[in-house]
Amino acid sequence: MCGIVGVVAQRNVTPILLEGLRRLEYRGYDSAGVAVLADDNHLQRVRAVGKVVELERTLEATPAVGCLGIAHTRWATHGKPAEHNAHPHVSDGLAIVHNGIIENHSPLRRKLTDLGYVFTSETDTEVVAHLMAWHYRQTPDLLTAFRNTLAELQGAYALAMVHEDEPQNLYCARMGSPLVIGEGSGESYIASDPLALLQVTDRFRYLDEGDHARLTVDGCTLWDRQHSPVERPVKRYQHAALSLDKGEYRHYMLKEIFEQPEAIGNTLSGILGDNHVLTAILGPDAESRLASVDNIHIVACGTSYHAGLVARYWIESQVGLPCQVEVASEYRYRTVAVPANTLLITLSQSGETADTLAALRFAKDQGYLATLAICNVAGSSLVREADWRLLTQAGPEIGVASTKAFTTQLVALLWLTSALLQVRGRAADQVAANVAALRQLPALIDQVLALEPAIAALAERFANKHHALFLGRGPHYPIAMEGALKLKEISYIHAEAYAAGELKHGPLALVDENMPVVSVAPSDSLLEKLKSNLEEVRARGGQLITFACETVEQPGADGDTIRLPQVDDIISPILYTIPLQLLSYHVALVKGTDVDKPRNLAKSVTVE
Repeated sequence: MCGIVGVVAQRNVTPILLEGLRRLEYRGYDSAGVAVLADDNHLQRVRAVGKVVELERTLEATPAVGCLGIAHTRWATHGKPAEHNAHPHVSDGLAIVHNGIIENHSPLRRKLTDLGYVFTSETDTEVVAHLMAWHYRQTPDLLTAFRNTLAELQGAYALAMVHEDEPQNLYCARMGSPLVIGEGSGESYIASDPLALLQVTDRFRYLDEGDHARLTVDGCTLWDRQHSPVERPVKRYQHAALSLDKGEYRHYMLKEIFEQPEAIGNTLSGILGDNHVLTAILGPDAESRLASVDNIHIVACGTSYHAGLVARYWIESQVGLPCQVEVASEYRYRTVAVPANTLLITLSQSGETADTLAALRFAKDQGYLATLAICNVAGSSLVREADWRLLTQAGPEIGVASTKAFTTQLVALLWLTSALLQVRGRAADQVAANVAALRQLPALIDQVLALEPAIAALAERFANKHHALFLGRGPHYPIAMEGALKLKEISYIHAEAYAAGELKHGPLALVDENMPVVSVAPSDSLLEKLKSNLEEVRARGGQLITFACETVEQPGADGDTIRLPQVDDIISPILYTIPLQLLSYHVALVKGTDVDKPRNLAKSVTVE
């Protein structure tokens, strides 16, 4: 989403700022701007609505030249896309850029208005600019004023500030939104993403929560949230880790499976408060309108459809709203009954999936309260055409079989479930529990990834198999569906998923000693029911493979069981996705198929 670049150097920094903004264009934005301190210490600010190229054209007519500057690409949250809402925002000789959400901007705005400050935008960021200016009036020390400003802010932010009184210093701070410091020779940089600075450096310091810093041409001084001096190690950017290179991995799919802890962490960055979610990130007016939602329709294809099915369990059980999930290719060709105050959610990794995009366009005339796109590509058609957007931060996904895009969609949908709860002003303890569970996910997934050798050994059982069944109950039934889809996609084994209670209604006839049956068995309210279903499989001689919680009693001597850590029920479907991905990958290796490019399939289905 929004992007930050800042530079202090001994040369004109405007070209570096512009190149940094270009490299952040993949994040999506609606306006851009720069603020540069000229040689006479006068602040020059140039802003433009639209793409970075529009800002470049404006700068050609109104040049900004200097050795200290900040730049920003904005995606509207507070205030519509317009030049007066674009960053940087200024006040009394300072300029500020900001990513994130300042949750207490309204009371701060009232306080500053009473103090005589005049606002020219609807943004929460201008509040920070005026607040900083006010604190600087109370003390001649800019660093102290900066710290006093930070102490009043609630929410998530990455901030960068320059002031005419200190033309050699660039200030920055991080709380909940990513920010890195780049080191150069006689130059220092900041950015919301290291990709923005790779043209000038590959050495970075990654700020911890609550860190703030002052940069000069000679380097940087860092402090933690208690204002104590602190050192953050300089790390050399590992180009392969975030590029299109497979790096140490044999296939893109395996690399992308192992990138999931980082992808989930990135997706959560800037959208979680301490014990709540930051609903304003959806866009202008979204927070108030979310409270009016009485029904949910989710439309998607393939893997994204499975994510929607999991979300139905979450939304109906926690929020109590009816939730309907549809395959996009069917939804768009039928007469849809849309109840009053219904939110339409579309899911897509690429944002260009033909059926999902057509469904969104079809829905425009169906009387929905609003449309929301959950997507991994900021500039995609789906994101541009929806009323609201929630971006996953999975990064490039090259393997045709979706992995990290799926789990980040689930994370986004659980965040949305929490947002729907929160705006209704109830179940604050449940929202807090959801937030705590989401924060634990990256570390928990690392634990499951460590099970890869045991899962690879199980894959040998599929060497001569042509069919498989996947079983799950409750929200893990869609996870079983996703596991079956993965196995089909990359190993070409015919696999079907069933709600385990449906076994005796037909599928049990398929079970014999040649039929692998894969089940997910978390320790939840449906566990005893699932055990009974697994006994039915065992009694027919089926080859039972179970992914079970570590607290679950061994399913039986005949079964192979992989133990997963016990977790909060709400995130269990996300965690149990990981071993099914690894199983499918290693079965494909055993079968000798093309893992990353399975036959007959495309990564983004842009035609019907």
